[in-house]
Amino acid sequence: MTDPQQFEVFMRNHQDMVFATAVRLLGNTADAEDIAQAVFVKACERFAEIGSSPTAGGWLRTVATNLCLNHLARYRRRWRFFSEMRDAGDGNTGDFAESLAAPEPADRQEALEQALRKLPDAQRVPLVLFHFEGMSYDEIAARSGVSVGKVKTDIHRGRLALKRKLELLEP
Repeated sequence: MTDPQQFEVFMRNHQDMVFATAVRLLGNTADAEDIAQAVFVKACERFAEIGSSPTAGGWLRTVATNLCLNHLARYRRRWRFFSEMRDAGDGNTGDFAESLAAPEPADRQEALEQALRKLPDAQRVPLVLFHFEGMSYDEIAARSGVSVGKVKTDIHRGRLALKRKLELLEP
């Protein structure tokens, strides 16, 4: 195969993962498509290095995450802070991490993805980075430029909001 054909196969093998990462972080399919395209432009530039690497998927996910965070940082002024939101009240979120990590039926997984997209950026981003990307509170705080306490608060409030949204979808 020629390089363009190899890159096309490479892209097809990884495009769903890159797009899913971007849409979870951004909550907007149009922006996620733009980010995914930018990721593959970067991958094309470095294809000789990463094309056959077993860590290519991790590299793509990291690039997608970084581009999403950069995109969100540019639009941070649009973020609504939690003080502007209705308080979710106290709720038991003890099994929340397990419920996100557990395999879900396709319709439940789609409901989770839709509910995630409806969360405000300030809740969705740290929640996705923590539960889906496996980042620590410290890593999220460093990347987001906020305190660890704010990250913990944002994740907690995101869990409560997501739980409410999912409860509304259940029959």
